[in-house]
Amino acid sequence: MPRSRLATLCSRACRPAVLSTLLALSGAAQAASLTVFAASSLTDAFTEIGQAFDRRSGHHTTFSFAGSQVLRAQLEQGARADVLATANVAQYDPLVRAGLLSPGVTFARNRLTVITPLRATAVRALADLTRPGLKLVLAAPEVPVGSATRAALKAIGAAGTYGRDYAQRVLANVVSEEPNVRQVALKVALGQADAAVVYVSDVTPGLKQQVRTVALPGRFNPPVGYPLGVATRSREPEAARAFVAFVRSPEGQRILRRWGFLGQP
Repeated sequence: MPRSRLATLCSRACRPAVLSTLLALSGAAQAASLTVFAASSLTDAFTEIGQAFDRRSGHHTTFSFAGSQVLRAQLEQGARADVLATANVAQYDPLVRAGLLSPGVTFARNRLTVITPLRATAVRALADLTRPGLKLVLAAPEVPVGSATRAALKAIGAAGTYGRDYAQRVLANVVSEEPNVRQVALKVALGQADAAVVYVSDVTPGLKQQVRTVALPGRFNPPVGYPLGVATRSREPEAARAFVAFVRSPEGQRILRRWGFLGQP
């Protein structure tokens, strides 16, 4: 079966058995080496997805994980990749307009949460983030999680529950702005910060043993969509489309949910 036909079939919600058969036929036709650029928050989920995809297709998938803004800059500067997955559309859509990417499809969503060291008591509620002297770590404003965090803080301030200047008082406690969300989480895990804001999916099983979470109410914490698509300069466009289809398949979605992501819309 031509791999173009595979991509068309798998773009629909294939049953797992059907998807496995199609991927096996694709791999038997010609194995491909794929390079996938993906946001840091996808590290665990995409590593597992890549292993499953390779087993079923016979392809070989290599990942480059970094902040979405870094991946965008790399593609703009001529780096080659077959697939890109970012943590928001703000870093994805400019590449579509530049002709470097196909239009994206939202394959997963995420939410924010506050994390604090497991046995620390400095942060029990959102109001505590304004305490003078608190060491808070955030992602930089251009990083998707950093942008979402600042939007959430602004929304909390606008509600007036903790004062209209809530965002300013919280941001006054920032001691470090990191280039990706995994670096943010690491600062808390190492005891170098009293609190940080990360995605729910970044509270991995390992991190759960080191941190507590403080939830953000849903009205201040809308799901963030993750777009995914094929690079126009991909050397393996059919295999790349098959990877995108696998991410969106029932098996790919189960893996994403297992790592804390919300499903695709």
